[in-house]
Amino acid sequence: MYDVISRMTRMAVVAGALSLAVFSPALAQRQDGPAEIPVADLMKPPGGLPEISLGPADAKVTIVEYASLSCGHCAQFHKNVLPELKSKYIDSGKIRLILRDHPGNDRAVAGAMLVRCLPADRAYPLMDALFKTQEQWAFAKESPLPKLLEISKQAGFSEESFNKCLTDDKLLKTINGNFEHALRDYGIRATPTFFVNGKRMQGAPNMDSFDKAIAEAEGKPNG
Repeated sequence: MYDVISRMTRMAVVAGALSLAVFSPALAQRQDGPAEIPVADLMKPPGGLPEISLGPADAKVTIVEYASLSCGHCAQFHKNVLPELKSKYIDSGKIRLILRDHPGNDRAVAGAMLVRCLPADRAYPLMDALFKTQEQWAFAKESPLPKLLEISKQAGFSEESFNKCLTDDKLLKTINGNFEHALRDYGIRATPTFFVNGKRMQGAPNMDSFDKAIAEAEGKPNG
């Protein structure tokens, strides 16, 4: 069965990935691109896809994250920093976090497609599950498809809907186009990359960096 899935996804997933820039570990620390983007421009949803977000739409501070599901630095943020960020700022309605796909390789493309095939209220839980199980599918020596199917079934996929999603050429082209837009217009060459009210966040994505960036965005003194 998995050999069949592999043949079915080869044209969609691999062909799409070959047209994307593939990140190396060194790129994860680069801070290229404009230091600030007009908020009105940044807040335009990616072409053809709804936003995946946490927190109220009218929050005073909006953080936009560009992440790849196969990026180890992104997984560390989601596992180790996001829970505190959520508890301290998101759950209280102080900030809104928008999560955007920026897949760095074919496995991340497959994960992004699966997330985007779900309704908005189920998209983030699958994204979270894929980050938490990243080592089991993104870095596995064997095909990632059996594990991806197992995880996806927990999010409500059937084998049929899983196969249909990963062979959705229109979705693949949309994700690819959004990647190219972020790369070309926003200089997103590393993941994760964060913008806080349009300003590119500098430094490692830890709570100290977020506290400082959020305080600046709120117009409060730091320290």
